[in-house]
Amino acid sequence: MTQEEKIKQGLEEKFNLGGAVVIQRPSRIFADISLENFEQVFAFATTELGFTALSAITGLDRVEDFAVIYHLNLQGRIMLNLRVAVNKNDPRVKTVTAVFPGAEMYEREMTDLLGIKVFGLAPGDRYPLPDNWPAGQYPLRKDWKPDHSKTAGVQNA
Repeated sequence: MTQEEKIKQGLEEKFNLGGAVVIQRPSRIFADISLENFEQVFAFATTELGFTALSAITGLDRVEDFAVIYHLNLQGRIMLNLRVAVNKNDPRVKTVTAVFPGAEMYEREMTDLLGIKVFGLAPGDRYPLPDNWPAGQYPLRKDWKPDHSKTAGVQNA
């Protein structure tokens, strides 16, 4: 059994995820996780399975909902992608900065560009949009239409 298969089996058995974990290709695993189970699965992956590096967090607008993908890395060899569906009407996730302080940049980016609220994220500067970007304008949402009357005069910092 390969290491990817052992990881898949461990996730499926521990969290009853039959069919939700897919080995996409060697060293690439995707797991669809409910928002309710995310904290437990994330903790298991980072402590029990040894995924000690965060490569990125990706936010996606899938029209009907958002997806947040946490790209975890195991010693530069295996990437575990934990994909969480997030309600588009009330998009919120919890910060993972207690485990990976570098997640702050990715979490601020999701807030700025998609409007996903990240609870527990310390107050700080916006990223990547300028501070004077209009509230409620999220340029990576598929339904976003630029309102030039609101964005006129916005300067990059």
